[in-house]
Amino acid sequence: MMQSHKYAALWMGLSMVFAANSAAAADPAFQKWLQGLWPQAQAFGVSRATFEAATNGVEPDLTLPDLDLPGREGAPARGQAEFVQTPADYIKEATIAHLAEQGKKLAAEHSRTLAAIEQRFGVPGNVLLAIWGRETAFGGYKLPKNAITVLATQSYYGRRKDLFRQELLYAFKMLEEGHVKLADMRSSWGGAMGLTQFLPSEFYKYAVDFDGDGKKDIWHSVPDALASAAAQLVGKGWQRGARWAYEVRAPEGVDCTVGVPEVTHPLGEWLKQGFVLSYGRKPTQAELTEPASLLLPEGIYGPAFLTFKNYYVIKEYNFSDLYVLFVGHLSDRINDARPFERPWSKNTQLRTADVESMQRTLTKLGLYKDKIDGKAGMQTRAALGAYQKANRLKLDCWPTAAVLDDMQRRAGKY
Repeated sequence: MMQSHKYAALWMGLSMVFAANSAAAADPAFQKWLQGLWPQAQAFGVSRATFEAATNGVEPDLTLPDLDLPGREGAPARGQAEFVQTPADYIKEATIAHLAEQGKKLAAEHSRTLAAIEQRFGVPGNVLLAIWGRETAFGGYKLPKNAITVLATQSYYGRRKDLFRQELLYAFKMLEEGHVKLADMRSSWGGAMGLTQFLPSEFYKYAVDFDGDGKKDIWHSVPDALASAAAQLVGKGWQRGARWAYEVRAPEGVDCTVGVPEVTHPLGEWLKQGFVLSYGRKPTQAELTEPASLLLPEGIYGPAFLTFKNYYVIKEYNFSDLYVLFVGHLSDRINDARPFERPWSKNTQLRTADVESMQRTLTKLGLYKDKIDGKAGMQTRAALGAYQKANRLKLDCWPTAAVLDDMQRRAGKY
């Protein structure tokens, strides 16, 4: 293990040297490209003075993930985890408990605002608090990057250039219209800003002046930030009065391959099949008829969930099942101190490269049709389950060393 850390440190050092050298070599072309954006910025209503102030001294940040750097074709994306991140890694109980305690205090402090937001948008205050808690630790986490630098770098070097170029133009527009000062335009590595993390285009779609001061201030105004998050959820299809999910106890021998969004039944039908809501919770009559899908984040290990449409609405806010589970569970914990009824397992993690290898094999076999990303998502887990069924292996829908060994033994047949 110490040896692997040694090589990891060496690689990181070489990467930093490469990044520094590449930045120096690429600067003239980058600057020419950046200045060439002026006609597009002008078409967005941006003045020359605003454009010059925003781009003055901007150099690419090649430490960002998801870049397609010259000379690095075929190399893993920077920032990609070496190992599959398990739910236990991402949804740490200590973190959830701490944020839930903070959330409870903030729910009391902002009770009138949260009630008014829910009345207008139909999104419960606890869900909004959970998003705020996850995104910026209720404002305690200070975003580390200059947003213009991030968006410009991703526009020039990123794997999604067109998307980020549009976001950069919207960022210029935000500065032009005085929504934010350049010094306050801090972001994540992906260019998202504010207490609840909005991309510039999302700001223009969903930002709300909820405190009535004439500004849409997602950076400093809690009412504006939370109302804007609510507006975004509504824009993505939030259903008023509905839950995000229920944790459930799955029946013995559950077929984990049905844990995909495409397989839905009314909640009442799942309960007839032997699923039991955790902690003896009781669904409402309306919920019994609501379509739900089974989610098994660790295959047959760890907690199981029956998810409603609002689960997938939160996923549109951030396209990650672990993100939704974090936010959904935190929103519940603000009012209910109980953790997941069934704890996460202590499964050994596999390397991302091993999961990618599995995905390629499953693709060749026609069992998997999603992207090769090394992540054990819903479709990967279901495809692994189908492989396990076909080869009479233990059915657990989780990327284990045993399944990898079996695939490698049969490699010549594919």
